[in-house]
Amino acid sequence: MLAPQLLSVLATGETVSGARLAEAAGVSRAAIWKQVESLRSRGVPIESRGAAGYALPWPLQILDEAEIRAALPARLARGLGALELHWEIDSTSSELQRRGAQAADLSIVLAETQSAGRGRRGRHWLSPPGLNIYLSCLKRFDLGFAGLSGLSLAVGAMVLRALESLGVAGAGLKWPNDVLARGENGQPGGKLAGILVELSGEYQGPCAAIIGIGLNLRLTPALHEQAGQPACEVASLCGGTPPDRNRVAAALITALADGLAEFASEGFAAFAEDYARHDLLRDAPLRLSGALGEFDGIGAGVDARGALQIRTEQGLRRIDSADVTVRRA
Repeated sequence: MLAPQLLSVLATGETVSGARLAEAAGVSRAAIWKQVESLRSRGVPIESRGAAGYALPWPLQILDEAEIRAALPARLARGLGALELHWEIDSTSSELQRRGAQAADLSIVLAETQSAGRGRRGRHWLSPPGLNIYLSCLKRFDLGFAGLSGLSLAVGAMVLRALESLGVAGAGLKWPNDVLARGENGQPGGKLAGILVELSGEYQGPCAAIIGIGLNLRLTPALHEQAGQPACEVASLCGGTPPDRNRVAAALITALADGLAEFASEGFAAFAEDYARHDLLRDAPLRLSGALGEFDGIGAGVDARGALQIRTEQGLRRIDSADVTVRRA
């Protein structure tokens, strides 16, 4: 029994004996134990329940391409360039990069797990199977890099549109590309999703954006420790049980496809109001550090291009570069 099959059997949350698993797969109980340990090493919280066998602490949904397609609006299902689901891949964004010019517009790649998921500034993105969403989308633009200011901010607004369509509330946006839970008094909480936008092509001509999204649906205590920063999961915003993973994947794809079409015609202006409504840094005391040094100020929203605005004693400053660290002061 391979890891995908084992996870599928355990997905109900019921306790399954090692003997039953071994008999169904035609392998030894030792082979089942090795697969259990393999999944545990990837972050799947499989519990041992003595002679009764193995179980997950809660049911989960295995991603299914047919279910995702069925949950998409008919108009959108016909308009996607591709929709692929992999059990394991190094990175969904890397897969689209390998396709290069052959990848059709609005190609979507998802994976149950990634061996080399990437976050901002080259950070590793934890990608345990069965728990979260790892998705990348390729979008082609005619206007070139110069017209894509604010794209990562707009994608953040698209993620929140998807969550709101699923009835998930309690999330906000932190410039330039983080989706966070709202903490007490509206302050930023743990990281709920990360967004990575990678561009290729010409500055003033045709170009393409590969948009990677990692969305935490469930995080175990061990994954919280490994994250290296405050993290949050959709389950905690939904009373302990997140929406079905296939529904979440379909909602994200729908929000991306519709939102990227808006962005192609209107730019960041189409998302400025949404972003302002969810902006967790507005009116907050901030400390910024990076190539420009370190300074304090008060968040003043973003400008028409998506640059972060900071009120300082010397006046209003605008920050365009994402290579800067922004923290609450």
